[in-house]
Amino acid sequence: MLRRTVLALGLILALPAMAQERTITVASTTSTEQSGLFGHILPIFTRESGITVRVVALGTGQALDVGRRGDADVVFVHDRAAEERFVAEGHGGPRQHVMVNDFVIVGPASDPARIAGTTDTVAALRRIAESVAPFVSRGDRSGTHAAELRLWQQAGIDPATGRGQWYREVGQGMGPALNTAAAQNAYILADRGTWVSFRNRQDLRIVVEGDARLFNQYGVMLVNPQRHPHVKVAEGQRFIDWVVSPAGQAAIASYKINGEQLFFPNAAQPEPTS
Repeated sequence: MLRRTVLALGLILALPAMAQERTITVASTTSTEQSGLFGHILPIFTRESGITVRVVALGTGQALDVGRRGDADVVFVHDRAAEERFVAEGHGGPRQHVMVNDFVIVGPASDPARIAGTTDTVAALRRIAESVAPFVSRGDRSGTHAAELRLWQQAGIDPATGRGQWYREVGQGMGPALNTAAAQNAYILADRGTWVSFRNRQDLRIVVEGDARLFNQYGVMLVNPQRHPHVKVAEGQRFIDWVVSPAGQAAIASYKINGEQLFFPNAAQPEPTS
């Protein structure tokens, strides 16, 4: 009787540890969470695998830092150059394509910079700077922020010269940054997924889209278990394998808002050149 009681107590004490082993942490971007994508695909993954996923949603730069510290098992982000540095530095990998969507420039209906309808993002940014129209930047080292800075560079403009005047950095995720742009009737670069799911649009609308330079690729990587032995390799790899598998890709493709597909799976396709 005593032996059975001790065994039963041992099983009860082991349950939390057993449950913890079936949970992974994914460091990802605010766009995958705030767009509602993870809310759609993660329950499907958990039903199929028995593994639950805890998401730490930050800007891509911060998410990669979480991976560098070993505070996540998987990194799922959207800044190709930063991801390749992460792999080259030995923090994780290999990197795999998952999906793509695009960025858009959103601005007030009054369109003071007169850029509505153009598909030339670089020309649009030049007009914004020339007209000193308010522009909100995430300013948070996110993939969107990195893309914005690359576009300003291509336009030959240093937006820091307008900091505190027409160029306003908020240091926040996509949703809060869009709220700021809506409140200030400002332009902003946004990922389409978060924009489609964003409700507080007020006077904002898409003014620039369709430029190949607005291509937005997402990638996924396992954090290096040789540097961080506590990384849950089997469970993390199971998630990666699923998200790039036909089942995971179908789950991503099935996520829509008002009939509009937000992300397009491309795990098996090469990245187009711009």
